Amino acid sequence: MSELALARPRSAPRPARTRRAGGTRRTSLFAHGEPLVWLTGGSLGIALAMIAGLLALVAWRGGATFWPGRVLAVETTDGQRFMGEVAALEHYAPRGELLEGLSAEARAEIEAGRARRRMLRTENQELTGTHYQWVSDFEIAREWHPQWALVIERLTRGRFYGMPKAFLVDGVAQPGEAEAWRLFLEHHGAVRERWRRRRELETQDIGRVSQALEEARLDVREAELEGSSGSAAAELARRRQGEVETWAAGENARIQAEIEALQRANDRYALALETADGVGVEMPLQEIVRAYPANQLGTAGRLGVYGSRWAEFLTDEPRNSNNDGGVLPAIFGTVAMTMIMSFLVVPFGVLAAMYLREYAKPGPMVSSVRIAINNLAGVPSIVFGVFGLGFFCYIVGASLDELLFEARLPNPTFGKGGLLWASLTLALLTLPVVIVPSEEALAAVPGSMREGSYACGATKWQTIRRIVLPRALPGILTGMILAIARGAGEVAPLMLVGAVKLAPKLPVESSFPYVHSERSFMHLGFHIYDLGFQSQNSEAAKPMVFTTTLLLIAIVVVLNLVAIWVRARLRRRYRGVG
Repeated sequence: MSELALARPRSAPRPARTRRAGGTRRTSLFAHGEPLVWLTGGSLGIALAMIAGLLALVAWRGGATFWPGRVLAVETTDGQRFMGEVAALEHYAPRGELLEGLSAEARAEIEAGRARRRMLRTENQELTGTHYQWVSDFEIAREWHPQWALVIERLTRGRFYGMPKAFLVDGVAQPGEAEAWRLFLEHHGAVRERWRRRRELETQDIGRVSQALEEARLDVREAELEGSSGSAAAELARRRQGEVETWAAGENARIQAEIEALQRANDRYALALETADGVGVEMPLQEIVRAYPANQLGTAGRLGVYGSRWAEFLTDEPRNSNNDGGVLPAIFGTVAMTMIMSFLVVPFGVLAAMYLREYAKPGPMVSSVRIAINNLAGVPSIVFGVFGLGFFCYIVGASLDELLFEARLPNPTFGKGGLLWASLTLALLTLPVVIVPSEEALAAVPGSMREGSYACGATKWQTIRRIVLPRALPGILTGMILAIARGAGEVAPLMLVGAVKLAPKLPVESSFPYVHSERSFMHLGFHIYDLGFQSQNSEAAKPMVFTTTLLLIAIVVVLNLVAIWVRARLRRRYRGVG
């Protein structure tokens, strides 16, 4: 062994291998770490590409959902006729029995390659029993785009594809395709206005009367619980209830008379249609939400339909088992729950982080708390849902009902899932997400600032409030951003503590108490689950899944951008902290 090897300590690192190339000594790439640079950079690139690909897929599929396509009519070799929009196209290898009856040339051409088939969205479900129909090219004898093919979006039973034959007023037909379409455009707007007025009477006015009756009944019940059924307060409440019932009877009669008048006016109009296979249908005009001749639309017309559908999607209620219509209640529920969750979790998370960092003495107990917080972040979200249902709904909510709403029992008020309990459950779920960044932000404030504050005579709380917290706010808002991103997309806990399939009535009113946090609500995440896995027609619901997903991502991004903007302003204000 050489003297150099003996002189070098065992712990000393070996010099990097070099080699002589053209008289020049070069250091190995592994010594510079360049392979790891390429590995980590490549991993980052792959991750970004996956995220960009996912977002691009959602944006493309979600944005194209409402674009109106052309209507195709086909006649098969066996005489059947179908009409609808092309929803999908694929190539496949047909089975041998499908090729029977074809000419030798057609069979050879198909066997040489792969056959093509298209999925037509034919709808007219009440007549055909199906929503879609696959048609292979070799089965088609003739195909064309009918000039007067109408796409009709209805209140119920999905879309309808047909051609206008006549417009009916009081049962008298005005024949002709062009004339029927002209009269439809002339009368449909007024019919829809009357329908909206009728809907308002049925939901708001009748609901207002029913609420007054219920409040009068509860007043009687409360008076009987406080005293006895024969007490003066109970007698006064019953007298008041009788007055409310008399008023409600007259109000209901007036509302019902107006509803019947609106219904009679709308029953006068109908549209006579004919399907691709010659079946005639008379459709009341009030059942039609939107109609357009798909094969006559230009670019401007398609943009108008596209914008109208988006406006309905963002501002209207769901219809047709959530497969059509809008998602306004789900948008409101998602934003309201996320905001309430944020306002609940941030104060508790910051106080917990402040105690751990500023007040608690290091030791086994504090270490155990930190370990528990880190482990809590890995608990499955459904466990929080079960806890929220058992603790908030069945214990806290039931206790509130017995204490404050005894007259409403056995119908629960807070003893069931609602917006408040869902927000509290998600606040617990995201609490570790807020505590950890907040504690790190507090620790990042230089100790010299604390010492300077103490030297000026400030107390510990004054130092925390005026020096530490303002400079830690950007980091605290980082935790809030992470909590928003985590909580807004959670679905499993909400299925147990408040989110429902359909709740068109928003939990806000113009009268006291204005906000009803005890009510169930709709959520975009749960809406996506319902469309994707609970819909009776998965193919029809698939485009809406992408569109609702796109909307949920957009809402989360907007909420995060607002928080990021606030954080940036705070960082500029306290630039010295970095």
